[in-house]
Amino acid sequence: MRRCGQCGQREPAGAPDCRRCAGVVDEIVESGWRAFVAREFGALGDQEERDVAAMVADEPGKHLWRVVDAAYDRLTCEECGGRLSRGPAGCGTCDRANGFRYAAIEIDRPGVPPGNEHAIRVNVSVVRRPYGISSHEMVARRLLLPYLLDGRLPTTAQAQAVKALLNKGGTAADLAERLERTWGCTAVTNSIGG
Repeated sequence: MRRCGQCGQREPAGAPDCRRCAGVVDEIVESGWRAFVAREFGALGDQEERDVAAMVADEPGKHLWRVVDAAYDRLTCEECGGRLSRGPAGCGTCDRANGFRYAAIEIDRPGVPPGNEHAIRVNVSVVRRPYGISSHEMVARRLLLPYLLDGRLPTTAQAQAVKALLNKGGTAADLAERLERTWGCTAVTNSIGG
């Protein structure tokens, strides 16, 4: 894990406020899209890519979550005018698309604990669409993301400890310190609780 040159957080924990970290989070999704398009279609023009995105959005349960999330980014919400699924809480069209994204397929990467990909998916979704999320949950989601990407997954006890810390008024700095103590920043261990 490396530190962001802009915000000083472990990448991408500064998202959504840090532009560089937000770009790292977006790249998690975009890399999945590029691989899908190259494998299934080869090179596409802009309109062809939007057509493929619409097809993916119509059948999210047939595609990997990163592909679905990237497809939504290529489509415009008719209600709020933003990227589909990323509009403000209360935009019915975006709220529905945000819910449908969870029909997509998750496959854990080799060497990570079962459930790691789901945790990445949820945290990426929250960081990319922070509307209606409590500040405590947002802090936890964004600060855990670097560790999840590193192949780690909190145990139930660790997740409960994070929640308790934040519920007792703990700050982002307190949580970052706890994560450093718990997992440090050495090489990937790929084990639960690392």
